[in-house]
Amino acid sequence: MAFKAAFIAHAPDADPEKHKAVIDTGKYKLYVTVVKDQAQALVEAKRLVADEGVSSILLCPGFTNTDIAALDIAVGEGCGISVARGDAPSNRIAVEIMNKEW
Repeated sequence: MAFKAAFIAHAPDADPEKHKAVIDTGKYKLYVTVVKDQAQALVEAKRLVADEGVSSILLCPGFTNTDIAALDIAVGEGCGISVARGDAPSNRIAVEIMNKEW
């Protein structure tokens, strides 16, 4: 049985039906989905837990504390929610690139 985890990220032009992937090693299955907004993130997180059996979700740094709390409530106690956060220089670099591209 594989450990099932997910990574959910934001992009302004994302379509979660198209912008997703699955990596399966046999012992570890990682679902990756890019969403446009919090509403799509909530739908996708609930789907991943209910339909795929995901027990751990990692979020990109773009999720606010309020977003994270809503996702935690939506998926329930059987799934952990974590957030990828970097140090100040790493965050600055990422924000500069996102602002330039978006």
